[in-house]
Amino acid sequence: MDLQLRDKLAFVSGSTAGIGLAIAKALAAEGAEVVVNGRTEARVAQAMDEIRKLYPLARVSPFAADLSQAAAADQALRRFERVDILVNNLGGFEPKPFEAITDGDWNAIIETNFMSGVRLSRGWLPKMKAAGWGRVIFISSESAVNIPPEMIHYGVTKTMQVALARGLAETTAGTDVTVNSVLAGPTRSEGAEKFLADMARSRGVTPAVIEKEFFENVRPSSLLQRFARVDEVAALVVFIASPLSSATNGAALRVDGGVVRSIL
Repeated sequence: MDLQLRDKLAFVSGSTAGIGLAIAKALAAEGAEVVVNGRTEARVAQAMDEIRKLYPLARVSPFAADLSQAAAADQALRRFERVDILVNNLGGFEPKPFEAITDGDWNAIIETNFMSGVRLSRGWLPKMKAAGWGRVIFISSESAVNIPPEMIHYGVTKTMQVALARGLAETTAGTDVTVNSVLAGPTRSEGAEKFLADMARSRGVTPAVIEKEFFENVRPSSLLQRFARVDEVAALVVFIASPLSSATNGAALRVDGGVVRSIL
């Protein structure tokens, strides 16, 4: 299927690893020009090399900056006058008891997971509407619905993303611009790999044992009963980024492995 993404310019925040890198690869495979973002030039260069090894003709551009900082968002908006597709993927998480989450912790995770997307959307969404076409996609999580008690602040920021995406979609009525959120489930990202490896090492078992126990005890409602692959998440994101998804707007789309049990 031709997703009609050739020559579209896509900016993917936090795209040097995990879901973000998988999205950047999938967009590049469809012929889009992709801006790869990470905190360091070395990580961005490594990610771009990975993409080019898979797709030698891929058009990729670097943007090394920490988009949790307002100044970095301003820099991105100045460097790229307009983008056709904005994927707000940048995010972080940290398991921590609620009573131990400080104001500093709250501010840091909100700046990273939420405000980075606010700032980039504020800059590029009006230009998409003026141009007559565009896509804004927030990479949220099933934790937006099932707030995890071990990291409540993370879940709250994921809910904030879903609410923001719906609100912004309301401003696009009658245009060919869409704003959606994607609720990923437990995914075998860089962070998940480290979690599995660390837990396995500490207990003297294999990562496969830890994964099995995770879905038995922590996410028993999962129908997939394994961590999703990053490319499985990216496949949905790239479709939503395409012109073929024009009737999908203001939606919270799940690629959560069936973790969320509600039907609405």
